[in-house]
Amino acid sequence: MSININSVANMPKLGMANATAKPVQKTSTSFGEVINDAINKVNSLQVESDQKTADFISGVSDDIHSVIIAGSKADLALQMTLQVRNKVMDAYKEIMNMQI
Repeated sequence: MSININSVANMPKLGMANATAKPVQKTSTSFGEVINDAINKVNSLQVESDQKTADFISGVSDDIHSVIIAGSKADLALQMTLQVRNKVMDAYKEIMNMQI
């Protein structure tokens, strides 16, 4: 088995050497805004799920797959939100129990 070194040398280089540097613009977003945005997204998923369920029940739509997928998305988003809340509460309790 022979390896042609020239073919390896002519391969495009990967990584940051060929990347063009673009300045990163920093925006300040508070923790409260991030949490509020996440809660609003979870709420919109729940509203979408409710709407698709109502459309299916009333006979407007006959696509059961989209109803189940929307319900699953809403359920997963709510479960993740609850887990994040639990972790934040655990961290808060841990900080409050620290002795100074």
